[in-house]
Amino acid sequence: MLTQALLVDDSRSVLNFLKRHIEAEGLVEATTFLDPVEALACARDRVFDLVLVDYEMPHMDGISFIRTLRTLPGCTDIPIAMITSRQTDDIKMEALQAGATDFLPKAPQSVEMTVRLRNLIQLGAAVRKLNDRAAHLASEVAAATRKLGEREEEIILRLALAVEYRDNDTGEHTLRVARYSRIIAEQLGLPARLCRDIYLAAPLHDVGKVAIPDNILLKPGRLTDDEMAVIRTHATIGEKILADSSCELIQLGTQIAAGHHERWDGAGYPNGLKADEIPVAARVVAVADVFDALTTRRPYKEPMPLELARDYLVENQGRQFDPACVEAFLSRWDEVVGIAAGQAATALPKSGATPAPFILGAAGSRPNLDRTDEAAAAV
Repeated sequence: MLTQALLVDDSRSVLNFLKRHIEAEGLVEATTFLDPVEALACARDRVFDLVLVDYEMPHMDGISFIRTLRTLPGCTDIPIAMITSRQTDDIKMEALQAGATDFLPKAPQSVEMTVRLRNLIQLGAAVRKLNDRAAHLASEVAAATRKLGEREEEIILRLALAVEYRDNDTGEHTLRVARYSRIIAEQLGLPARLCRDIYLAAPLHDVGKVAIPDNILLKPGRLTDDEMAVIRTHATIGEKILADSSCELIQLGTQIAAGHHERWDGAGYPNGLKADEIPVAARVVAVADVFDALTTRRPYKEPMPLELARDYLVENQGRQFDPACVEAFLSRWDEVVGIAAGQAATALPKSGATPAPFILGAAGSRPNLDRTDEAAAAV
């Protein structure tokens, strides 16, 4: 590939001489401009390996040109030589501070000019090779990082699905909670990276259930107080399973596993955290998890209609749930309904027993969740 040179001088005869001289050995392709402003416009769209610019020009002198050129993308490292017959110390210092690499004498047949020009051409070619190599390495690093991220995400999802299959024969709950969580995070205005990470880490919320005995986890009927106490340990167990990871997604998953059963009013478990003491990711997933638990069939209950589940969230915002998370969730209700509509394959009861039907409480507003109590809302 030919070295690309940008030549700027308000004298056409000087430009023609420079172009012939610099292209003589067939290693350089020169683009010439009489107007420095037009040359800068070209440099914004094209990449050059070498720049030669006159010092005294109309509209803009060579020092101002160099200073502006150095601010353009791809122009921070290329060699730039200023052509001038006035090589005073003050001019040289100002040009060097602006970003000049070297100076060329204006005498057309100067041996010094020939030697310096050859060196600049070699330097420009070397800088281009280094930049190309750096870009290639950056591309390889980005590709490798992307692959590592994809593997990390896959491992997290598969771990979450393995736990979910113990609970209800399908990983759909895990995926729906992730999608609901992303909706909430986005509507809260959280940074895009955090929204993505919450979406990816949300499936880990129930990882602690891997340690819950089947006779409790899969029990079709109402749990005793002792059994409920065992169920509640899944939050602490999940935190222990995920703790001390160097992976940022796992760290976020730790917060979610430990905190998704905390309540806004402080009556949740395992630590009785209140309001903003609860990590935002856990507050987000709490709403998503409860809504999906309410609206899907479980071994111990029938699904609740979406509208009633919505009413439950509204009634319990400011008590069980972060009001902002509930508002964010309901603000995209059409999307929520669309996600919930994909529940056709929701698992049937494992034990063959008939799940408890959905019934309204005596006041007509509190659902009989069967597996849960008012503090937990959903397991």
